[in-house]
Amino acid sequence: MIQVKIDPRILEACPECRIGLVRATVVNEPTSDELWAEIESAAQDISQRYELLEINQRPAIAGTRHLYRALGKDPSRYRVASEALCRRIIRGLGIYRLTTLIDVVNLVSIKSGYAISGLDGDRIVGDTLTMSVGTADDVYHGIGRGLLNIEGMPVYRDAAGPIATPTSDEERTKFTEETVTAQININAFAPEMPLEEAVDWMASLLKKYAHATAVETGIADFKE
Repeated sequence: MIQVKIDPRILEACPECRIGLVRATVVNEPTSDELWAEIESAAQDISQRYELLEINQRPAIAGTRHLYRALGKDPSRYRVASEALCRRIIRGLGIYRLTTLIDVVNLVSIKSGYAISGLDGDRIVGDTLTMSVGTADDVYHGIGRGLLNIEGMPVYRDAAGPIATPTSDEERTKFTEETVTAQININAFAPEMPLEEAVDWMASLLKKYAHATAVETGIADFKE
């Protein structure tokens, strides 16, 4: 299991921060009809439970937004990925059907409210990820977004640089059809779905839909 460290500034702003970890050998196929049906059911539940202006009050989303503000980032301009997904659903815009790994991450994110970093484990440089605070000097290509200003965002860094934020993961370590090692970090900056439950569910979905083997799970808890 990869080691995760955290910048004291993150813990000062969010002392309850915990990170759920799942790593597995996988097959990233096109999303099956069965998985897509689960996603559509989750989307329907969100659209029935929340109004557009209420979605940012979900505990997991509100906690991440609070962290953004504490670090100096506007969470309404740089939306948390789970919030952006739910807003699309409520607005009737739907979500894209992509590949198994991406859609499993989206399913857990929709249901749990957590922003989740889905990374190709073989493209991570080194054996440690550090969550720190983005700077103005960081060069970061958000997936499908081009250059993204991550100054003031919580950001995972490997030995080569920044690779993931709660707003968007980086192009360098994104899931592709060739991904065979999934490293998934469930970012819990405030509790909503019990994190242990979210981790176990993620692992079970990977086994069911991505033929996952060599599955490792854990929780990074930074309390002394």
